[in-house]
Amino acid sequence: MIPKLLAERYEIQQQLGNQTGRRTFLALDRQTNTQVVIKVLLLGDDFEWQDLKLFEREAEILKTIEHPAIPSYLDYLELQEPNGFALVQTYIEARSLEGHLKAGRTFSETEVETFARSLLAILSYLHNHNPPIIHRDIKPSNILLSDRTAHSAGTVYLVDFGSVQTIAAQTGGTITIVGTYGYMPPEQFGGRVSAASDLYSLGATLIYLLTGRHPVELPQANFQIQFRSLINIRPQFADWLEWMTEPALNRRFTSADEALIALNEPRSRITIAPPILRSQPPTPRISIRTTANNLNIHIHQENGEFLAQAIITVTSLVLFWVTIGAFCGFVSPIATLQPILLSLGAIALIVLIPLLKNQEFILTPTKLYWRSILFGLRWNRTKPLSMPSIRQIILTYEELNGVRQAVKLTIRSDTKQIVIDDRQLTSAELVWIAQQLSRWLNLPITE
Repeated sequence: MIPKLLAERYEIQQQLGNQTGRRTFLALDRQTNTQVVIKVLLLGDDFEWQDLKLFEREAEILKTIEHPAIPSYLDYLELQEPNGFALVQTYIEARSLEGHLKAGRTFSETEVETFARSLLAILSYLHNHNPPIIHRDIKPSNILLSDRTAHSAGTVYLVDFGSVQTIAAQTGGTITIVGTYGYMPPEQFGGRVSAASDLYSLGATLIYLLTGRHPVELPQANFQIQFRSLINIRPQFADWLEWMTEPALNRRFTSADEALIALNEPRSRITIAPPILRSQPPTPRISIRTTANNLNIHIHQENGEFLAQAIITVTSLVLFWVTIGAFCGFVSPIATLQPILLSLGAIALIVLIPLLKNQEFILTPTKLYWRSILFGLRWNRTKPLSMPSIRQIILTYEELNGVRQAVKLTIRSDTKQIVIDDRQLTSAELVWIAQQLSRWLNLPITE
């Protein structure tokens, strides 16, 4: 039971929300005579330490935010009866977008575009914060809209930072999946988020405003939300919404600023930026395959490499057995088995060694693997890198015969790294693979 007066200052007026272990109240601050919102986390039987971690993170991040469209941090309390914690924020007198739709309000294309610009400006502020802030739970119920006036469709506000995360907080540790199904992009199910993840959620929210239906209620094709047949909007705006909600991270807008430019200067998606993952590899021996969540870059063995490796293998094997024979004096039991072992070993190694040269990069929502392949079996050449902890993609260049060429590619996480040099791949292949990884991981290439 929450007392009517907290910290001898905040007078509870009404309950606004009720979730497991959480309560949200509208209260009167007796010192300032203003209304405030109080979020309470109860330490009951269903309490989990992760809940407290997120609650404290929300408070700490709100302390650093100063934006007129985001509630401000006011106070943080430790409660004795009942046992728990309370976060006090400024109160915004406005109804959620979901509340507006449930009340029967509909939104025009022009209004939705206006909301999109305002919300992108908010996200630009958050994503350019130091460190960058990812909301992770943008949806209709977490966006408030004030009543319309004769000159405005209303002002939008972004609230509920209970799932918020900074980019710095993604390093290592246990992955916590938060968000709302239907508004979460695919990569968020693996605990991997970026600025583009919030853009997906915003795009899905805007589609809800136009269709009146949650994304989970709409059909999908290749994980892409299908909404065009349900509404009558300009093709350019429909293209933009599809780009916002691309299931593949590498094909989505990378920043709120980029999305805002595309919204203000609508053009065909094809003319703006063809997906780099569909571009032609620099050499025929590289093939690439993508899905909504995975990227697979396969480096095939070439015939010349196969023959050269076979010759090296046979020569090495003959020298090895000649050395063994000379050492044993051809009098031991090895001598009788030598021809058979030599033949079997040569045949096996001629077949197997070249196939070990086949290799591939596989990116999933949680890991980056660099693998060798043998008869369809794959094993890691190095320990896989954890996706949230990958920090750098580095290309090392050297002047070779007066030409600047890439000689090494390094993918580095907090504790491990993968290194590939020009003895394994050509300069053009190193650069091309670095570009694919950069686009997929949403990381710049450094030199």
